[in-house]
Amino acid sequence: MTSTRAADVAEVLWELKRADKVATFSSVAERAGFSAGANGRSMITCIRNVRKDWPHLQWWRAINDKCLLENDCEQVGILKENGLELNDAEGEEGMLSVVIAEEQTMRWDDAHK
Repeated sequence: MTSTRAADVAEVLWELKRADKVATFSSVAERAGFSAGANGRSMITCIRNVRKDWPHLQWWRAINDKCLLENDCEQVGILKENGLELNDAEGEEGMLSVVIAEEQTMRWDDAHK
């Protein structure tokens, strides 16, 4: 059974896809009406459920708040394919930093403009 949170996150991911934007876990969770949790744990659980129940949704548009990803994680390749810049994370061995340009970031107050 899908959680209400996962369904709400799925709606937000659909908004991100339509806008061709990305957003942090905290902003996605806030838009969905809950807290992302310590270290994004609530969002990680929701994303896992979204991927299982709505595999067509672009889950990769939600990026952890620190914008850090492991070098070999699935999200890295997808973000690169979609024009996001990733650099070696300073002081974080084996990690990449996602560079999100202003025009790639979802601003909910701008969504209806």
